[in-house]
Amino acid sequence: MSGLADTRVLVIGRGSGIARAVVDAALAEGANVVVAGRSAERLADEYRGTNVAIESVDVTDESSVAALAARLGSIDHVVTTASARARGKVGDLTPETVELSLKTKVIGPILLAKHLAPIMPSTGSFVLSSGATAVRPTVGMLAVAATNGAVDSLARGLAVELAPIRVNAIAPGTIDTGAYDGLGAEAKAALFAARTEKNPARRVGRAEDVARAVIFALTADFVTGLSIPVDGGEILV
Repeated sequence: MSGLADTRVLVIGRGSGIARAVVDAALAEGANVVVAGRSAERLADEYRGTNVAIESVDVTDESSVAALAARLGSIDHVVTTASARARGKVGDLTPETVELSLKTKVIGPILLAKHLAPIMPSTGSFVLSSGATAVRPTVGMLAVAATNGAVDSLARGLAVELAPIRVNAIAPGTIDTGAYDGLGAEAKAALFAARTEKNPARRVGRAEDVARAVIFALTADFVTGLSIPVDGGEILV
């Protein structure tokens, strides 16, 4: 297992939640971290006081991804946590909602692989973002499940095509990152209570749980083509 000391790690996503936990964990491992998202200004504000480099990128725009690759020059590892909300029952979904989800989590990583793999060493790796719904879909999460299933397939395909560069996905279950705040306090508490009761781990996840799995995927140099569940056994029940 190789460490992250003195490697350059690109983390794409927001300045909070899972992305922030991954950044903090990578820094603790001695990595030189670059964070990137649609708003470099917002990221600069959110990461003020930390030792990270700030970049801008829209993973749904190939010219933006290509420009990022040109500015970076080289990179060892890439983690993308970018996503687009696509919750809703089939009757409520719009083509635009589903398309944005796929563009962000599937087409985006394809573009990242296309433009960043050429500037990575053979020991490099990608970590994509999937989710438990790929295996255990629920009502109201149809487009999310379809997107995550595509991510799992993409990780396997890229692992073969980009070898020996490694490609894995991380598939979180219910993680308390604020993503559920839109449900309202009462509904969120009820959901978390139900998941805690049924989940074999008997709790919901934390961003740090996912970050630890990401660090494993980045450093386990004999692991590739996997979608690694971080769900406390949620897909089992």
